[in-house]
This record gives sequence, C-alpha cells and structure tokens, in this order.
Amino acid sequence: MTNKRFMTASICALLLGGMVGFHAFCDTTAVTADGVASGSTYVIAEASETDESPENTTDDTTGYTTGDMTDDVNDGTAAGQTDTAASGTGAKDDGSAASYDSSTSTGALNTAELFTSRDLEQEADLSEAQGVTVSSGETVTIKTGGVYVITGTATDAQILVTASDEDKVQLVLDGVSITNESIPCIYIKSADKVFVTTTASENTLSVTGTFTADGETNTDAVIFSKDDLVVNGKGTLNISSTDNGITSKDDLKVTGGTVNITCSSDALEANDSIRIADGTISISTAKDGLHAENDEDNTVGYIYIAGGTLTVEAGDDAIHATTVAQVDGGTLNLTGREGIEGTWIQINDGTISIAASDDGINAGQKSNIATPTAEFNGGTVTIVMGSGDTDAVDSNGNLLINGGTLDITAQSPFDYDGAGQLNGGTLIVNGSETTALSNQMMGGHGGMGGHGGMGGHGGRNGGW
Repeated sequence: MTNKRFMTASICALLLGGMVGFHAFCDTTAVTADGVASGSTYVIAEASETDESPENTTDDTTGYTTGDMTDDVNDGTAAGQTDTAASGTGAKDDGSAASYDSSTSTGALNTAELFTSRDLEQEADLSEAQGVTVSSGETVTIKTGGVYVITGTATDAQILVTASDEDKVQLVLDGVSITNESIPCIYIKSADKVFVTTTASENTLSVTGTFTADGETNTDAVIFSKDDLVVNGKGTLNISSTDNGITSKDDLKVTGGTVNITCSSDALEANDSIRIADGTISISTAKDGLHAENDEDNTVGYIYIAGGTLTVEAGDDAIHATTVAQVDGGTLNLTGREGIEGTWIQINDGTISIAASDDGINAGQKSNIATPTAEFNGGTVTIVMGSGDTDAVDSNGNLLINGGTLDITAQSPFDYDGAGQLNGGTLIVNGSETTALSNQMMGGHGGMGGHGGMGGHGGRNGGW
C-alpha cells in the first residue's frame, strides 16, 4: 500500500496553533517458532482479477479536512466481483491530496468515502469460493486473491496470506477454532487488502503464550496484518491474546458482526486509521481498547466511529488516536483511565458514556495537524469521573460546545488552556443545567473573547 500521509492545508486560526485456473497442492511440515507456521500450503488459482488492473483501480480518499489519507475503492477479488465507494463513505488511495469539500463533510475528517461498498457487505460472494480446513500443526498459505471459506478446529496452526500487492483476499470464517502458543492465528504478510468475514457462526482465535517475531516483524496480535484489513460478517469472532488482539499496519475497519476481544495490550490497533461503521464490539484489555498510532509519523493515526455498539473496559485509554478521534454515531460505553484521547476530538452524534479515573476526554498535542481541541456538536455524552485530580474534559488547547447534550459528574468538569466556547447544546454539571463554562486552568482563555468570536470557525458546515 502507498505510504499514507496527508498534506497540510489551510485550517482556521482556532485549530492551527503550533503547526501548522485454480490449482491446489499441499506440503505439510511441522510448525516453526519463527512467527510463521510452516505446513499446508493451498494455492488456489491463477484466475485473473479482470476488474482489478491498476489502470482501472479507483481509490478512496479519506482523511482530514486539511488533507488526505487514502484507501481503495475497487475491491473486486473473485472474477466479476467489484466494489465501488459506498455513497457517503469512501475515497481514493494514491496518496494525492483532496481539497476539503464542506458539502460532503462537516467534521474534522472527510468522511465522504471512508468505506467501500464491499467493506459494508456482510456476506461474501461464494460463487467462486474455495474451501480450506485448518489442521493442527499446519499452515494454510494463500498466495493469490480470491474468496476462501475456512473451517475446522486446530492447535498451532496458521492462515498465512502472501498474495501480491494487487490482490484482494477474503477469508470467510465458518465455525473456525484455532489455539496457538506463540504465532498469530491469521498472519497477513502481503496483499492489497484482506477481509475477515464471519458466517452466522461462532469463531474463536486464541494465542496463549509469548508471541515470537517473524524476523524483524513483531507479529504480536492474534490477527496481524501488514496491509489494509476489514473485519465484518454475520457471526461472532472471539479473540483471546496475551498481547494485541487485531493489528493492521495500514487501515483497520470493522463494519459488522460481533467481535469480542480479551487481551493484555491493545485490542484494535492500526498505524494509519481505525474506522468503525457498524457491529457489536466488546473489549476487555489491560491497555488501550482502540489505538491508532505510527511511531515514525505523527500525521497519521485517526479513529472514526460512525455506528455500531462499542463496549470497552481498558486499563489505560478506551480510545487513543494520534490525530483525530471523530464520533458520528453509535453507542459507546467506555471505561478506563481515560475515555477518549487524541489531538482533535470531535463528537458529532451518538450516545457516549464514559467512566474514567484520569481524564474523561483528553485533547493533547500528539500530532502537529492542529491545536488540541475538544469539540461537541451533537449527540449525548455522559461523563462520570473518579475522585481526585481528574478532569471530565481536558484540552491542552481549545474547548468548543456547539450542540448536543453534555452531562458531567466531576469535581473538575473542564480544564482547557486555550479558547473556551459554549455556543449551544445542553450542558449539565453535577446534576444542574448551566450556561457557563468553568475552567480548572484559571489562566486559560475562557469565554468568547479569547477566540474572537465564531467568525474564525465558520460553523460546522463552513469548513475550517
């Protein structure tokens, strides 16, 4: 995949502080301990992906209103199976910048094309699917694009994808159970994009011991992907891990199904973005629930939630984004040291309940894409804080309340260092509705004067 970055464009003074023919064969050997199990290799096909030639591939642009992150639109895998950007949900993926269009996005992110139509399909096209049964001590190696229906129960087994960077692979889990000691149950070493789709069945993937690296690659998740990954379906996917749950080194999307994760580190982890369109996700982790971060590039790593039900019990942050954390819908029940953390946190809709012991919502300078900002435009947000030195909403920059309902129970409701604005919505603090913002940081720029009025913001539909 193209290294995804966005270009910095103009952004309002409020947010710009400091920056800015199918043949099969098997070769069975023992599982190795180098992070990749060796064993059965199924090469299912030479069928060409006629609709996936590079010259016919359209990408989907996604990203900040200041620039672009990218993802592909044509996700056809089996012959005749194509995909186009879902209306209001996708964009292009060639690394090119897209100008911000307020007619297609009213948020921090350009959400016009974040998901393709195939991302949102909860059932695979099985007309040309190939069946694969997992066996203990064996590896299923998939080298070509296509749809593969996976069944069976096994220990120390692995599904290994080594397809070309133009191949789309869909793994349909149909009552699969894999328990490993030290390697990922599913390892996507190379592909353009991989879909992990559950049928109306129960599927369980577990790693019980210490993960072993694959050379220089720290394969530390039950499902580990070096490329774009989509999780969807009609069934249930249970994941248990001594480290991370699901990791993608590009974009990670969840668009349906039931996903239950119990792990010691991050449950859903991605370098470039985590995008949730729908589904029922339950997470219990000693670390972060959702974590989007690239150690080498702080201009990527956003989290977008458009729907579904997300329940997180985290030892650290329930949701942690490097750049933008944007919620446009869904039901979120978040428990952790912090509820939502990122540089620019924007709540546009949804029902969000947060119980936190440090900060409920924390906007900090984790990226140079914008001044830290906590922004509320709609939805219902309920924050209940623990006792002590805690803040319900903590912004190292600005605080904007433009709409929705914000119901806070806390000794310190707000702590912001920049501009503070209460322009609309309903604000309830410790049981009483109020029309005034308090500020734990008394030296901050509270009130309208510090910002110079709403002219710089231009409203939600006016762009930044």
